[in-house]
Amino acid sequence: SRRHKLYREELNLTFPAAPLPLRPEASWLQFHLGISRDGLYPRSSPTVNRLLRDMQDFTTISADYSQDEKALLGACDCSQIVKPSGVHLKLVLRFQDFGKAMFKPMRQKREEETPEDLFYFVDFQRHNAEIAAFHLDRILDFRRVPPTAGRLINVTKEILEVTKNEILQSVFFVSPASNVCFFAKCPYMCKTEYAVCGNPHLLEGSLSAFLPSLNLAPRLSIPNPWIRSYSFDGKEEWEVNPRYCDTVREIHPYSHGNRLLNIVDMAIFDFLIGNMDRHHYEMFTKFGDDGFLLHLDNARGFGRHSHDETSILAPLSQCCIIKRTTLLRLQLLAEPEYRLSDVMRESLLQDRLAPVLTEPHLLALDRRLQLVLRAVRQCIDTHGEAKVVANDSVRPQAPASDRVKLST
Repeated sequence: SRRHKLYREELNLTFPAAPLPLRPEASWLQFHLGISRDGLYPRSSPTVNRLLRDMQDFTTISADYSQDEKALLGACDCSQIVKPSGVHLKLVLRFQDFGKAMFKPMRQKREEETPEDLFYFVDFQRHNAEIAAFHLDRILDFRRVPPTAGRLINVTKEILEVTKNEILQSVFFVSPASNVCFFAKCPYMCKTEYAVCGNPHLLEGSLSAFLPSLNLAPRLSIPNPWIRSYSFDGKEEWEVNPRYCDTVREIHPYSHGNRLLNIVDMAIFDFLIGNMDRHHYEMFTKFGDDGFLLHLDNARGFGRHSHDETSILAPLSQCCIIKRTTLLRLQLLAEPEYRLSDVMRESLLQDRLAPVLTEPHLLALDRRLQLVLRAVRQCIDTHGEAKVVANDSVRPQAPASDRVKLST
């Protein structure tokens, strides 16, 4: 801390001006006000595009650890926190208009594949996976991933010089190659070998817009019924019992309503991106048991384009149900003129860090989409379309009171 203070005095560094008062037209506020029971934002929302630009352009006002990292440092009970290793690192960056985004730095080059021998729960967190997951979620018309944009961050000016957290200040150093680096501060495996470094100051990363605070829009974190074993040799019941879904169907809230269908949506999404790390899901309490599931924390997707982990599709293959709207969208994206890889490629070109995905990852989306449709066809052949395809096309209009309300 003393060295950092002298460093700032020597370079005459000062914090940026205090944030301006909140403007009603601020993109962060408009994004929060647009959340409804149908998704995090309306279709073709101009607010989302403006929010993406603001996250890429606005000056960083402050930087700090996320609540997960603070918990690991003893700020609260850590019993419910999955303790990260030194390769896990994320920061909260704040902007004007009370804007706040989760920053995940680049840990792996786009052309690198996750090694075959690496367990999913110790895999890298990939910034480009967060970006690509947002675009895919929007293409699928789920609208359950918070807006996410890529950005080149100056780690000196936009993190070190604006943070007031002395622990975060203490993990910065200059590498032998004269690059500015920093690493995670956590109970174990937190060494300079696991640092991220600028070039010499600029570092790629993803910025995911924060949701409304829990005081304004409470959320539940619920274990995924198809959670994986987080041990080296254990297996969960769904992995050994092909009739596991029968048990799930008997449990509230999976016994009725849309919850199980939403789980299948999430499984299809995770299969397409190759994410095996969906141990929990979150949802807004305001929208009740049939509210949509938030698809958060997608940084462990897009690790291996050469492998299709079909076990991720267990909710679909074991329960043999799917929303009609989801199926129609998947069938459309399998058509040559609307091929998923082409639509994704065009969408990702809008991001400042394009190309976000390599060509093999884009082509893997087409291959995996065919596997999803094949699984649906097998279910229909076995049980009949009436039992497999749930008609969710017509739903009652949600009242205005079902929107997330933010107090002033």
